[in-house]
Amino acid sequence: LRYVRGSAQKGLQVRRSTSPTLVAYSDADWAGCLDTRRSTSCFCVFISDSLISWSSKRQAIVSRSNAEAEYRGMVNATAECCWLRHLLGELHVNVDKATIVYCDNVSAVYLSENPVHHGRTKHVELDVHFVREKVAVCAIRVVHVPTQQQLADIMTKGLPRAQFEVFRSSLCIVDDAQTVRGCQSG
Repeated sequence: LRYVRGSAQKGLQVRRSTSPTLVAYSDADWAGCLDTRRSTSCFCVFISDSLISWSSKRQAIVSRSNAEAEYRGMVNATAECCWLRHLLGELHVNVDKATIVYCDNVSAVYLSENPVHHGRTKHVELDVHFVREKVAVCAIRVVHVPTQQQLADIMTKGLPRAQFEVFRSSLCIVDDAQTVRGCQSG
């Protein structure tokens, strides 16, 4: 509540783009809830450099590994990106390139690319097939991002103030004085 009260003057800045690209950051805080041991997953989706969609919520089931929690978060980000690509298509905005989904878990990135079925992933089989299908048709490209550059961490973890402020500015959150004139071209 202290943060909300202190950030009332902040706003979301949206910039115009001539060549739209979709980029998402996906993260999870494995077993972060001390009462239920459920993970919190989040994503943030950008069109060019403007944040257009984000979510942070507790996962419905308990994940048995960090990779599983991260992968379930990646599935949510992938589904959102697919919906946004479809919406942009309906608005006659052509997104030519594959959507990049950044994830800081090497195992989750590997699962999205490896077509071999692993017996140890049977419990997340539907999620695995959903993301792999989107990767196979080049709608999604999953890329590893170092944890220090994982923007979605702002929604799952307590961060040092300096890193929090860098991530917050990367999410296009600025003082309202910069957004008074409406959309800024960038």
